[in-house]
Amino acid sequence: MLSDQSAATVRATLPVVGAAIGEITERFYAGLFAAHPELLRDLFNRGNQAAGTQRHALAGSIAAFATHLVEHPDARPDAMLARIAHKHASLGVAPEQYGVVHEHLFAAIVEVLGEAVTPEVAAAWDEVYWLMANALIAIEKRLYEERGGLVRRDWEVVERVPETPDVVTFRLRPVDGGPVRDFRAGQYVSVGVELPDGARQIRQYSLSGAPGTAVRQISVKRVPGGPATPEGEVSNHLHARVRAGDVLRMSEPYGDLVLDDAEDAPLLLASAGIGVTPIVAMLAHLADAGHRAPVTVVHGDRSPAEHALRDDHEAYAAKLPEASVHLWYEENAPEDARTGLVDLTDVPVHPGAHAYLCGPLPFMRSVRAQLIEKGVSPANVHYEVFGPDLWLAGA
Repeated sequence: MLSDQSAATVRATLPVVGAAIGEITERFYAGLFAAHPELLRDLFNRGNQAAGTQRHALAGSIAAFATHLVEHPDARPDAMLARIAHKHASLGVAPEQYGVVHEHLFAAIVEVLGEAVTPEVAAAWDEVYWLMANALIAIEKRLYEERGGLVRRDWEVVERVPETPDVVTFRLRPVDGGPVRDFRAGQYVSVGVELPDGARQIRQYSLSGAPGTAVRQISVKRVPGGPATPEGEVSNHLHARVRAGDVLRMSEPYGDLVLDDAEDAPLLLASAGIGVTPIVAMLAHLADAGHRAPVTVVHGDRSPAEHALRDDHEAYAAKLPEASVHLWYEENAPEDARTGLVDLTDVPVHPGAHAYLCGPLPFMRSVRAQLIEKGVSPANVHYEVFGPDLWLAGA
């Protein structure tokens, strides 16, 4: 927790820092990549940097952490920290990199706020930074130890399966023939590829197959790009270049969107678009475990033809004795689905239900609000954001 003096200073300066945090993080990344271009080339997602989403996510996480420290001095935002730590560990972030970040972040703060950064203000925000950084370092250390260190292995693609025009499933086995660590349904892996310009970019993909097998499965949606967003470098590389027999560098599984103690409770599993991938793995796990409590499956997509893993989605749900499936398509909806966006008005939600959401941010915000209106506890609504967590940034 913050010292009393720092807490008072942070509380007083939070509005000023919060108002400038977007400019601060923009200058931070500019300075960081000027000094360490290898970080942009081989660690940070260049697409997210170009779109500005990583900058917004960093700003949101710092502001949220600082706000929590002053509003709840006796507690720590462990859920937020765990989500960030899992992302960092899957990328291989090392403790010494926090010192590099500190150097360039505080240089940006001074550059933007100027004389407002008195020694007292600098000391208070320095305390905020290291409380957050040291908490993340400790969680990431534990995550690495649980997996036997920072493990990256080569995995051979043994099968490539087109799911839709824009989604391909890759099934992989370790090249070394060694044992495959099991994963928890809902987790993801980091996949590294070398692009034509020599950059080694890393992306995270949910494991879309059933746990407990020797084959890892990821389902990758091609990101076409548009006026406001760049084309997905890695997704397009995987679609265009990777075939059976090729080798990918892949991390151990990470991620905290897992069923945990909710497995005996009624569940609602809601997804949209490619957010279906962790949900299918959860359904596979529940079917294998003989889950008896009610499971409500909700999914929205543009059309049935673009509903990736649809057969698995419905087949695993059909194996559960108390499952109901509710589908929405924006166009070409069949008789057993509805037209439009997901609307839970007529969907029964069981008392005590735990909800797991994955999909675009507007979808998850809408579903969360509808669930809370139906009486679901906010603490029982869990979500996974693909890419930077803009929920924290208020985007």
